[in-house]
Amino acid sequence: MDASEHTGTAGAGFSGAVGLVLARPARLLGVEPFFMEFIAGIEERLAERGLSLLLHVVADQEAEIAAYRRWAERGLVEAVVVVNRTVDDRRPPVLRELGLPAVLVGAGSGDDTPMPAVRTDDAGPVREALAHLLDLGHRRIARVSGPAGLLHTRARTGALVEGGREAGVETVVVEGDYSDESGARLTAELLRRPEPPTAILYDNDVMAVAGLGAAKEMGVAVPGRLSLIAWDDSTMCRLASPPLTTMSVDVHQYGVLVAESVLELVDGLPVAERWSPTARCVPRGSTAGCTVPSSTV
Repeated sequence: MDASEHTGTAGAGFSGAVGLVLARPARLLGVEPFFMEFIAGIEERLAERGLSLLLHVVADQEAEIAAYRRWAERGLVEAVVVVNRTVDDRRPPVLRELGLPAVLVGAGSGDDTPMPAVRTDDAGPVREALAHLLDLGHRRIARVSGPAGLLHTRARTGALVEGGREAGVETVVVEGDYSDESGARLTAELLRRPEPPTAILYDNDVMAVAGLGAAKEMGVAVPGRLSLIAWDDSTMCRLASPPLTTMSVDVHQYGVLVAESVLELVDGLPVAERWSPTARCVPRGSTAGCTVPSSTV
């Protein structure tokens, strides 16, 4: 995904590229469908204007910031897309210092960032997932989250804990890293507890599919004794046995919306406030009514 020559009316210094740095293990990109669909949506819209996406995968946020400094010094990109917002995020002030235009992805409703942003409601879908499980009779509900330092992880965790407290049910959150290894390991740990959960909500599809496999290995029937919900629908969720209930979002359209904001920014126009498509619960075979007494599994 290298920069290509811009076909529009910009001057000779126009790079023709928009930058995206992903600070995550490169191995996850091969198994996690989310970012591939997201990138495809961005590229589809940018290509209509003769722009391309310059993708760089790095190990951590320090390396991401170093990449921004190189890009700004060499004039390699017109703007950047910033994903996976974190607590005390250092990237926005660095980008302002560099004068590198940026669109922030995933800002919440209470985020008063002065930079253009495509906002996301992370709390609402968690409440919808929780309501689905409560309607099925579940009273011990766990969540296998992504990294705790991410803003959307905090928003989802807060929504589950608050919703559980309001409903008078027990909730527990354990931190994963989006990998199949953490999904399997944390699911096994949860199921070994004296009072294991009867339902688990995962922060992505990879961890959920791995969790399903771990439950099967332990002889825990899904959905007979355990209900599972994945975040992000994908082919692997639909092909699982049983097919996984998911919090489904149009990831491709999400990318298109981000590209729309980037194009307004590059054109020097006011950037409209946009919201990503909302995740919706799609019930499938991995969730069912809870028949387990509250004190045993």
